Amino acid sequence: MGKKSKKEKKVKGAEKTAAKMEKKVTKRCKKEEDDLEAMIAQFQSLDATKTQVLETAAPPPSPRLNASLSAHPEKDELILFGGEYFNGQKTFLYNELFIYSIKKNTWTKVDVPSPPPRRCAHQAVAVSQGGGQLWVFGGEFASPDGEQFYHYKDLWVLHLATKTWEQIKASGGPSGRSGHRMVACKRQLIVFGGFHESTRDYVYYNDIYSFNLDTFKWTKLSPTGTGPTPRSGCQMATTQEGNIVIYGGYSKQKVKKDVDKGTLHTDMFYMKNDGKEGEDKWVWSRISASGVKPTPRTGFSMAAGPNNRTVLFGGVHDEEEEESIEGDFFNDLYFYDMVKSRWFAGQLKVPKSEKKKRRRDKKAAADAEAKENAGQDSQGPVEIIKEIVAEDGTVMTIKQVVSSPDTEAEKSEEEGEEEESDEDATGPQVEPCPRSNAMTAVNHGILYVYGGMFEVGDRQFTLNDLYSLDLHKMEEWKVLVEMDPKTQEWLDESDDDEDDVEGAEGGSEEEDEESSDDECEDEQEEDHPIVNPSEEYVDYLPRTEQYWIKLARRNMGPDAKEKKVHKVAHAMAQTFYDDQAPSGAQGSAEDGV
Repeated sequence: MGKKSKKEKKVKGAEKTAAKMEKKVTKRCKKEEDDLEAMIAQFQSLDATKTQVLETAAPPPSPRLNASLSAHPEKDELILFGGEYFNGQKTFLYNELFIYSIKKNTWTKVDVPSPPPRRCAHQAVAVSQGGGQLWVFGGEFASPDGEQFYHYKDLWVLHLATKTWEQIKASGGPSGRSGHRMVACKRQLIVFGGFHESTRDYVYYNDIYSFNLDTFKWTKLSPTGTGPTPRSGCQMATTQEGNIVIYGGYSKQKVKKDVDKGTLHTDMFYMKNDGKEGEDKWVWSRISASGVKPTPRTGFSMAAGPNNRTVLFGGVHDEEEEESIEGDFFNDLYFYDMVKSRWFAGQLKVPKSEKKKRRRDKKAAADAEAKENAGQDSQGPVEIIKEIVAEDGTVMTIKQVVSSPDTEAEKSEEEGEEEESDEDATGPQVEPCPRSNAMTAVNHGILYVYGGMFEVGDRQFTLNDLYSLDLHKMEEWKVLVEMDPKTQEWLDESDDDEDDVEGAEGGSEEEDEESSDDECEDEQEEDHPIVNPSEEYVDYLPRTEQYWIKLARRNMGPDAKEKKVHKVAHAMAQTFYDDQAPSGAQGSAEDGV
């Protein structure tokens, strides 16, 4: 009995220890969230130094993914906002605003005072009311090491006519999340799904909310019927009648301790409003669409195309092994006809000159091919291999599988075409390389695909190229911006690059600033207390602390806790000191933290 009692005491003691550890971990997670909020507030205070709208001609935006690309509702322009970039060591987040002129094929960077905090995996919807508006909801902010996440639940509107940001304070909306979907439906914004992730746990959503663009009020919808299971990254579109279609997505769940199982969803749902005008009475129903459906994948991009069709581009299908994940990336297109409820693959038309060449080649090689492939099926898919050399010498090998040229030619051949010489025959058509998490938008029936990422081994390549495709003609992809190998940076965990680490921790852009930007920053920083020659941080902070506290309080608002205000103030002082202090004094700054 005595031995048993000792054993029971040991068990109870272990349980107490585990409970204490869990409490410590929970407290640490809360501290990590506070740290992220402090970092976000620090960035916002720096953004608050902007006092006027500044539009400058710019090169294409730096590589990024999980940004938003929207077609301007009134002009021939595309609007790019936010996004993220990972260089192998650090995660960069953006709240930059870029405008792409379709007619001029040029980019403009627009600096607007008091923008939303930096984020990725948010949603943006453009509407024509009020001279044109861009509505942004949710998204996430990641710590530089990519281990901690802060999920937003804020709602912003960019007034396109005046180039001004406005935060809409409306209660009753969705909880903080990223990977959700948002569409405009008549005079409403409809938000569905997404996920929230912390250091210790995660949750996926299947709730659905509407935001009224007239009353500026959130409403949680409660449709009847069986709807989608919780998920993120799905396809969501609005029909002409004002109903909602949802396809696919991704979710994961814990199957046992420290083991998660991911699920690629391939089901479809229809949410119909059976209520009278102005009345929300929604009903879920499941769709069994006909046609050629997309193969299972995640990270695909979608946009609303012409003729009541949505267009799905790219994505990745991950093969999850015990210790690794191998991904098959796609660059194919699928259309969903919302009137006929039918999927079909998007195939480019074969040019006439190419058809003639193929027909001649087939005729010349008919006998040899018949002997070689006797008893076999017709030519199968063709593997195309491309190689791109990055600036650091890394060779990227991109493999993609396309359908048999002969098969496509047979489907498209027409009688009575004029004879053309071999010199007129076109070579392989240009197309975006396979990728996931690209940004897509449709303007006047033309699909635009920007950026995204793919992986080669353990290395991730984030893109900043831009392609267009006329969805009415379906003839060819056009390269508007080529991928620049010089922008491809990848640092292994063993690499030691102090300059890069400092830039990432500060959340700044990875690209070098232009001299004009440096001049603007110098002008903005003239108002801050200067760093005296040879002054160490331990002396600079006490001398200027009250200034930074006032600045932090002004930017964080009167409701911010005093402890958090001091933390942000010290972070701002540290950042400014590190930028201004002579190189010999910066070590002293780190020692004084």
